[in-house]
Amino acid sequence: MTSQRTRDRLINRLQQQGIDNEQVLDVMRRVPRHIFVDEALAHRAYEDTALPIGYGQTISQPYIVAQMTQLLLQEDGTPYSVLEIGTGCGYQTAILASIFPQVYSVERIEALYQQARKRLAELEFFNVQLRHTDGTAGWPNLSYHFDRIIMTAACTEIPEALVAQLRPGGVMVLPFDDGRDQTMTKITRSQEGLVSETLERVAFVPLLPGLE
Repeated sequence: MTSQRTRDRLINRLQQQGIDNEQVLDVMRRVPRHIFVDEALAHRAYEDTALPIGYGQTISQPYIVAQMTQLLLQEDGTPYSVLEIGTGCGYQTAILASIFPQVYSVERIEALYQQARKRLAELEFFNVQLRHTDGTAGWPNLSYHFDRIIMTAACTEIPEALVAQLRPGGVMVLPFDDGRDQTMTKITRSQEGLVSETLERVAFVPLLPGLE
């Protein structure tokens, strides 16, 4: 159930759903999703569905992972750094680290942070820096801004700290909760301010402050 043929079926499904960035498709084909789920669920790793990872969290549906990553790559230029809010099991982190030269990722649940750190090290992703910290604060104390920011939890307001850490011209992709629905939202930081584009409906766990 983790064979290359099984992975290829998933890639075909992603293409049918509109994922057309060849770099994203190649990475989704290569990164072993079954490593990031419990062994009992490994046989379902290449289904296009979210799966539980414990602590009330899930590993996102492959289509959502691919779509969010594709959105980060739509603008001109080659992004160097990306900040991920919500490491979770580390799967989205691994996808990002296969594309971006430098990935920073924060996770508020220590057990997930420790698991992700171990998995990413075993897979030799040496371009990733992880922190166990409150994601609403982003990654402070850096001397430069991020080219891209991705949030894997739904927010009702865009954290000001994240906006401040996004470079001019940078892109942020996140699930936004307006109280009725959650929608995938792409935000570009222009000279005039934030430009928001609303995309499809999604379902994510909420963005929470504090640590566990």
